[in-house]
Amino acid sequence: MKAMILAAGRGERMRPLTDSTPKPLLDVAGRCLIEYHIQNLVAAGITELVINHAYLGEQIEALLADGSAYGAFIQYSSEHEALETGGGIFNALSLLGDAPFVVVNGDIWTDYPFRRLPGSIAGLAHLLLVDNPEHNLLGDFALQGERVSTTGESKFTFSGVSILRPEIFAGCQLGAFPLAPVLRQAMLAGKVTGEHYAGEWCDVGTPERLLQLDQKLRVYQRQ
Repeated sequence: MKAMILAAGRGERMRPLTDSTPKPLLDVAGRCLIEYHIQNLVAAGITELVINHAYLGEQIEALLADGSAYGAFIQYSSEHEALETGGGIFNALSLLGDAPFVVVNGDIWTDYPFRRLPGSIAGLAHLLLVDNPEHNLLGDFALQGERVSTTGESKFTFSGVSILRPEIFAGCQLGAFPLAPVLRQAMLAGKVTGEHYAGEWCDVGTPERLLQLDQKLRVYQRQ
């Protein structure tokens, strides 16, 4: 199974940190944020990676190169302008192939072991859901058994980690578009499964959250 790490975002909320550094390369406890994902994927036996980039993307390629330093093989999907989550994945489908693939948002951190992801999925998508953080208390999607739906009494937050089949993008066209409407359409057809993870997860969306994550991981490192 291949994996795609989404790394094309501008990181406006992270300014001024992202004025000269793309968000996936921000330092967290001595490592770039994106390196945690690569190491987690490789540890799970997922070594063929695709990384999209736009803003300051040359820095990402310069650091990670072909991925051999991490035991991976990295290909890049360069975007002249950020295509949003859905458009970025759609633009890279030729690199990802015909089989289901893992997608990881480049601006999150989690200790979820990617080896626990299912090797195959029955529907069009499988989502990793987490407890709702303070900035998203209402959650995103409901989990009923293994089925993910748009409605339900109790909702969880989409972690930004998923397995997708290329077919979920049938009918889409090149250009910028978000992933959420694509997922919701598949949910309405009953073709999205999911799992809940109660472990560590962080949406590194602000300098304050970045600092909190950095401090937390440095404590872990000293233990």
